[in-house]
Amino acid sequence: MKKKAVFFDIDGTLWDIDNYIPDSTKQAIQKLRANGHLAFLCSGRCRAYIQNPELLGIGFDGIVAGCGTLVEYNGETVFYKKLKTALLERTILTARRYGLRPILEGDRYIYMDDDEFGPENGFGQKLRAELGTRLQTIAGCWGRWEASKIACATENSDLDACLAELADDYEFMIHDEPVLEMVPKGFHKGTGIARVCELLHLDMADTFAFGDSANDVGMLQAAGVGVAMGNGSDAAKKAADYVTADLYKDGIWKACRHFELI
Repeated sequence: MKKKAVFFDIDGTLWDIDNYIPDSTKQAIQKLRANGHLAFLCSGRCRAYIQNPELLGIGFDGIVAGCGTLVEYNGETVFYKKLKTALLERTILTARRYGLRPILEGDRYIYMDDDEFGPENGFGQKLRAELGTRLQTIAGCWGRWEASKIACATENSDLDACLAELADDYEFMIHDEPVLEMVPKGFHKGTGIARVCELLHLDMADTFAFGDSANDVGMLQAAGVGVAMGNGSDAAKKAADYVTADLYKDGIWKACRHFELI
């Protein structure tokens, strides 16, 4: 078979909320690479939040992070779309004015203020536990951030008004839970895949993408074959060419077998 590049979302695709990765998933990725294909992580997570040793230990040829705003190949960052400080400052102030709580996401750090994500907030606790010194505060680093995207908690906010004010600068992905992702205009996971293909002189038709949620729609539509997980959202399934079994039922292994990648 001609060499293919296969792109995998992380959350809800490779692992669950507790970072459990099925053995069949690990074996499928390792086998497809042994068969001469390329495997990439392709995540909405920024690079600073892709550090888990078990995940990276599966073995990947590269990483597309931050919804296409960073591309890493063979351990080297080959592209990074860093947001300008003035835009980040305006975005933070605008989001807060409408009741949203922002988190800045970058190559090396994530920035979150404790008064907005206190001890009772599960996601804030998860970031504190997993990131260590890679987690900084927005206030403590004011004007010195490096970030390529922004996530916001949106409960009890005037979301529509905020989106209207920032629409010229960002693409928006609204998740079923009260979370908004803001990515620089013109960027999504699919543009990250296109950049990898340009770098490696691959045809987009020779790519596969696996995903499960709203921020995977761009890559599921852009890839030669888009595969939605059985546990995925309706939006992901609608955008995909093929729906496999869910994460716990060997969905990645089964799809890789179906398409003769392994």
